[in-house]
Amino acid sequence: MEPEGTTEGQTSNMAQSAASKLSQMGERTKQLGIVIQDPERQKRIILVIVCTALLLDNMLYMVIVPIVPDYLEGLQNAADRAHIAALHSNFTNSTATKGNFDLQIGVLFASKAILQLLVNPLSGTFIDRVGYDIPLFIGLNVMFLSTLIFAFADNYATLFLARSMQGLGSAFADTSGIALIADKYTEETERSKALGIALAFISFGSLVAPPFGGVLYEFAGKRVPFLILACICLADGILCLLVLKPFSNRERENMPVGTPIYKLMIDPYIAVVAGALTICNIPLAFLEPTIANWMEDTMHSSQWEIGMTWFPAFFPHVLGVFLTVKLAAKYPHLQWFYGAIGMVIIGASSCTVPACKNFGQLMIPLCGICFGIAFVDTALLPTLGFLVDVRHVSVYGSVYAIADISYCVAYAMGPVVAGEIVHNLGFAQLNLGMGLANVLYAPALLLLKNVSQMKPSFSERNMLLEDGPTGLYDTIKMEQREKKKKGLCTTIDENGIETFAQRSYSEEESSGGEYA
Repeated sequence: MEPEGTTEGQTSNMAQSAASKLSQMGERTKQLGIVIQDPERQKRIILVIVCTALLLDNMLYMVIVPIVPDYLEGLQNAADRAHIAALHSNFTNSTATKGNFDLQIGVLFASKAILQLLVNPLSGTFIDRVGYDIPLFIGLNVMFLSTLIFAFADNYATLFLARSMQGLGSAFADTSGIALIADKYTEETERSKALGIALAFISFGSLVAPPFGGVLYEFAGKRVPFLILACICLADGILCLLVLKPFSNRERENMPVGTPIYKLMIDPYIAVVAGALTICNIPLAFLEPTIANWMEDTMHSSQWEIGMTWFPAFFPHVLGVFLTVKLAAKYPHLQWFYGAIGMVIIGASSCTVPACKNFGQLMIPLCGICFGIAFVDTALLPTLGFLVDVRHVSVYGSVYAIADISYCVAYAMGPVVAGEIVHNLGFAQLNLGMGLANVLYAPALLLLKNVSQMKPSFSERNMLLEDGPTGLYDTIKMEQREKKKKGLCTTIDENGIETFAQRSYSEEESSGGEYA
């Protein structure tokens, strides 16, 4: 009987130990939930989620640069060998085939930006209607699927589908992510810093992806880099689901209605910013598909030099973000000036690219282009959020969809238009035209000179909302306060109600006068 009693005692102790461990795990999970729901910590976690999504999107955008041309060329060579008996190719036919292959590569590269450009007006409106968390989660899921399709694609049609799906996912994830940062970071200095961090991740993703993809493709095969990116995307989606809880029951019907995207597009201040974002990114978008051939022809550069062309430019880009954030915190009224300086730097750097004779010289203007882009993006992206706060409703989906459209215009044209310009006019003329466009556009930013004086909306939100501004939900809380006031008025007589209504109207009128 003793062994049986001992066994029962051990079983009881094990059950108690298991229950204790489960209780401890439950307590830790509860504490973690409390930590996650803390507003300040949640803001940081959200910033991590968004920055990871932007990093993944830009890595996926650029990781195919060293992989897909070589992979498709291998597929094409295999097809040619299979049909060699039926084909009587000559020099003319091979030249036509090469031209067709280059066109296929250009269309494949541009398809992401083109679809993103087409979807962004719809995604911006959708984000304004449902909030930022659901579109971000949808975008991460679509990006995850597109990355898996890239990994297992074995023909051009499947690669084209994956590239187009990435554009669809980016239209939701990128726009909602940037808008979510603008919504959570309502104070201008914090917003500039948070958007600057996001831009640094965009730059890092774009510049580190080609060597990352090239090395893994060389030593581990085509699938490995895409599977790694898919795993990171899956982890980011799970974190988004746990922290943001996109499908929790919330009163979405009470969300404020954002300004329609077409009205934002005709706002002269927003139009000037959108134009600057497009023009400042044209040199980068047009040089990426053309500079490799130019380096081979003029510098006889090796493959590792071509692969590392843009990587050193990451460091001046981060430096430009850091400087702009610091300057904006100290002199916030000069945001337009930082953007104009950035465009002049981009223009001057672009004009000097054709004069470079070796790899070392080429690094200087390329670093200058990325440094200038950092100035423009870091100064003008927060300005878009500020303009919406001051001149429209504090809902940011559509305005950052406009920013994304501005980028997509440049990157949709780049792979298709840049090659034609180089073929018909020359590489030097392409760079001179891009540089001149940036320098000539810089004075247009003078229109933004007085934007910093439009500040009553922020201070009034602080007066109207006891809990301080919370971006997207400001209008909800203001409506709730108005309902409370009206509820209190119903307890007094008819004259009292009328008097209160007149006072409320006069306050709104005076507020409107301050806005004007």
